[in-house]
Amino acid sequence: MSGAERSRVLVRGVVQGVGFRPYVYGLAGRLGLAGHVTNTGEGVVAEVEGAREAVAAFRQRVGSEAPPLALVESVTHEALPPQGGSGFRIVASRSGGTPSALPTLVAPDTATCDACLRELADPADRRHRHPFVTCTDCGPRFTLVTGLPYDRANTTMARFAMCERCAREYEDPADRRFHAQPVSCHDCGPRVRLLVPRAPGTGAEWTQDGGDPVAEARRLLARGAVVAVKGLGGYHLACDAADEGSVRLLRSRKARGDKPFAVMARDLADVEEFAAVGPHERAVLTGSRRPIVLLRRRLSGTGHGLAESGHGLAAAVAPGSPDLGVMLPYTPLHHLLLGLPGDPPGPRLLVMTSGNLGGEPIAWDEDEALERLAPLADAFLTHDRPIHVPCDDSVVRVVDGEVLPVRRSRGYAPVPVPLPVPVRPALAVGGDLKNVLGLGEGRRAWLSAHIGDMDDPATLAAFARAGRHLAGLTGVAPQLLAADPHPGYRSTRWAEGAAGDRPLRRVQHHHAHVASVMAENGLDGSSPVLGVAFDGTGYGDDGAVWGGEFLLADYDRSLRFAHLRYAPLPGGDAAVRHPWRMALAQLWTAGLAWDADLPCVAGCSAAELRVLARQLERSLHCVPTSSMGRLFDAVSALTGVCGQAGYEAQAAVELEAAAAACSVPDPGAYAFDLRSPTDGGPGPLPADPAPLLAAVVADLRAGVGRELMAARFHATVTALVLRVCAVARERHGVETVALTGGVFANALLSEACARGLRADGFTVLRHRIVPPGDGGLALGQLLVAAH
Repeated sequence: MSGAERSRVLVRGVVQGVGFRPYVYGLAGRLGLAGHVTNTGEGVVAEVEGAREAVAAFRQRVGSEAPPLALVESVTHEALPPQGGSGFRIVASRSGGTPSALPTLVAPDTATCDACLRELADPADRRHRHPFVTCTDCGPRFTLVTGLPYDRANTTMARFAMCERCAREYEDPADRRFHAQPVSCHDCGPRVRLLVPRAPGTGAEWTQDGGDPVAEARRLLARGAVVAVKGLGGYHLACDAADEGSVRLLRSRKARGDKPFAVMARDLADVEEFAAVGPHERAVLTGSRRPIVLLRRRLSGTGHGLAESGHGLAAAVAPGSPDLGVMLPYTPLHHLLLGLPGDPPGPRLLVMTSGNLGGEPIAWDEDEALERLAPLADAFLTHDRPIHVPCDDSVVRVVDGEVLPVRRSRGYAPVPVPLPVPVRPALAVGGDLKNVLGLGEGRRAWLSAHIGDMDDPATLAAFARAGRHLAGLTGVAPQLLAADPHPGYRSTRWAEGAAGDRPLRRVQHHHAHVASVMAENGLDGSSPVLGVAFDGTGYGDDGAVWGGEFLLADYDRSLRFAHLRYAPLPGGDAAVRHPWRMALAQLWTAGLAWDADLPCVAGCSAAELRVLARQLERSLHCVPTSSMGRLFDAVSALTGVCGQAGYEAQAAVELEAAAAACSVPDPGAYAFDLRSPTDGGPGPLPADPAPLLAAVVADLRAGVGRELMAARFHATVTALVLRVCAVARERHGVETVALTGGVFANALLSEACARGLRADGFTVLRHRIVPPGDGGLALGQLLVAAH
């Protein structure tokens, strides 16, 4: 071939299982190039030969015109001697690559695409009502991958032999199901089953219902039943979200307290009946990732207070919450369960909560689910496609037009986070709450899906399993480990046992929070930031429980510039479960009397008050805390919003709800006392909430409403952030502020702080990729440990 050249082109990123090879096949054909393309452990490798201009065009276009689900990280090429020949072909995948090569990336699970949904609803299509319809543009990936390269043999679909028609589609480069590894139809499986309680004397605990499994499950839901539904990464517990009795039954069985349930709606029109859906929320709800999106409830008809329900939504779905967690269906089975056009009427809104008891990991294996969920469910809608990687739903909210992750899992994991600086191979084990572990090497960090709270043996087993799977997919062999310094954390103890002769770096909790938001915003650490790290619990350098921190930090070190004044945490976790205890501890520290007219006092017995007073006076089981999360709890109880917490952060969530319901445009603010302990000495500035607490007490006695007091408290915390940041700029010249920690999942506070800081000339960093809470710790641990 005259003037021909040949080039080997390696494309790295999320390029397997997303239709990349047929895309390359088509691009090469349009450019008149010969050669071949294949999957390897490194990525997609193409060898192209033809005219010099055509080869150059291929290299330039192969990354920029990639399929919609692809994520191209890099395109590299090397010259090869021309071989002649004609035609372009797709060859079988091969393993391996150079020993130092970074592995390819596995795509996350994605929602069913529009083309597959049309087939699902078309009576003339052979996949009409097929619960597993999928193609190269949609469907399960991460949860069914057992190894690399991403081929059917390395997925849980390996057990299902393709029928002749599916095989033709799979082998046809012009078909959108070309090498779609989960491809299937009614003829070749998988199969859905409905399991119902056995009839007496059959000897089986559950038996298969003989009718249409999905139609019968819909009928059960309409009659008030709780059905365990197998999804992409585990089981949901579902019930009719409009049936107050059914929702209360599920809440009781799951020992859920008042913790909000997530709702799956058939379409956006149903959602808009009870929640505000702006353009950004709409885009996230309908996108391919389909997380649970926290939407602000619509105001009640009076304009005062948040509506408790809408479109028949049961009040028990999310009592006391300012937000409703909503998602749209993301699998064909979900669409069938909610009903296709023309189906008999059934629930249009379903509670879809994780299939577990509180604190346990999501149930995902069928045998395990039948055992664990049997006391919770009246029936099981399950199937025989195994889940290899459990993966809970992701949760996000939109703050100032940007997505703020609350839980990063399905749809996001295992897409890596690009790092601003290279790190040596390392494993970070995160924390004990909302655990996520991470592997890092070079300029990538891979984070696991959400694992859960590490106080349950099943969660510990899920943690170990997630680590093994992530290591197998990434090929990272950690040379060091990173963990939280808390001596009681199970994650830290696991790291101590697993480290062997490798170094174990303990990274202070709030330093890790600040480093995580720095990393995802691309900061190389050459200049310090002022990290505002507000959360509920973090082990401090002095052994106290920190959580209201202002840190001057880079990746190498952090200096405590200011913090919330210490108050005793009476009884540790008991104070978290009973916010009234925290309110009384704050009043005691501020020198304010426990008068009987205060809500946090009125709800206590005389005996409880005597015991707590003795505990505080003698400092018995009273670790000092600077936690902002605990101050939110205290004010929530003091104002009468929430004195008993049935789930994590309930008091703070309901305080935000009260503030959101305030109709006063300019509520005003209270004040903190911010003075150096030695009148300008070198120590960190303590922010004393005593004046704030005294003002709240005065407002209570003046008959000020809860909503107005809650709004004033939020304004006061915002003012504290602005004031401390201004002082830090005066003293240290810092111009960048990083907002992090679980308290900044509070949209009112996050928006107000960011708005005020920007108005004052600061650059503000917030989370966009990992959660501000403990689900983002592992990323920060990797960066700090590497330094």
